[in-house]
Amino acid sequence: MGRMDYLSMKTDQETAQLLNSDLIELKIAAKKLMHHATKLGGLAFGTSFLKWVASFSAIYLLILDRTNWRSNILTSLLVPYIFFSFPWSLFNFLRGEVGKWIAFIAVVLRLFFPRHFPDWLEMPGSLILLLVVAPDFFAHSVRGNWVGVAICLAIGCYLLQEHIRASGGFRNSFTQSHGISNTVGIILLLAFPIWAMVTHVFV
Repeated sequence: MGRMDYLSMKTDQETAQLLNSDLIELKIAAKKLMHHATKLGGLAFGTSFLKWVASFSAIYLLILDRTNWRSNILTSLLVPYIFFSFPWSLFNFLRGEVGKWIAFIAVVLRLFFPRHFPDWLEMPGSLILLLVVAPDFFAHSVRGNWVGVAICLAIGCYLLQEHIRASGGFRNSFTQSHGISNTVGIILLLAFPIWAMVTHVFV
């Protein structure tokens, strides 16, 4: 009986040790999972937040175009930038029935009442048309991967160097009238694609 009790106690101890080691491993795995989930969640939040900032910066620069830049090239490049950086919720909203009605009204006004169609509505109207009529390949596949991010990065870099060159240098781009708002707006355009590229490479 003594030997049986000893074997039974030894078996119970080994079982308890195995359970403890398993619990420790589960705790370690749970901590790693929480760490990675928090990290990925933070990166996703950062990308989503910067996408909103970049989109509204592009819209802000589009509004300023007529009074400050006087450049059709910059204006036309902001339209595809907004298309590729627009948050999914707004993109799907404007791609639906609401966007179709807005595009329909814009086309009717442009065709039948050209004198009453203001010039400042040209680019917003083009953006709405692009959102509505874009094929699903561009609307979902290209927008959702690194190709769309690379296009936004290229547009942002081009706009920044063109703006600096037109201002007569980097320092002048901050000191001229309305230069700070334009320069900061273009820098914000670069924040989203750079962050998205970094997270795509390192995650």
